[in-house]
Amino acid sequence: MLSLLQLGPLGSPPSLLVGLVLIALVLLVGRFVMKVAWRLVILAIVAVTVLWVLGILGFNVAF
Repeated sequence: MLSLLQLGPLGSPPSLLVGLVLIALVLLVGRFVMKVAWRLVILAIVAVTVLWVLGILGFNVAF
């Protein structure tokens, strides 16, 4: 049977706790970054749609 003592330094409870906390931090930061990314994508979709409609209506929107 495999016990915690046979796993070496990776099997100790403090190192497992540190690893889990690091994973939680990465997930929280990733969640925040994805929230910002979704907002930017939606904003870009709206901007391109408005420019496209203005172009169809005959307004010169070239930069």
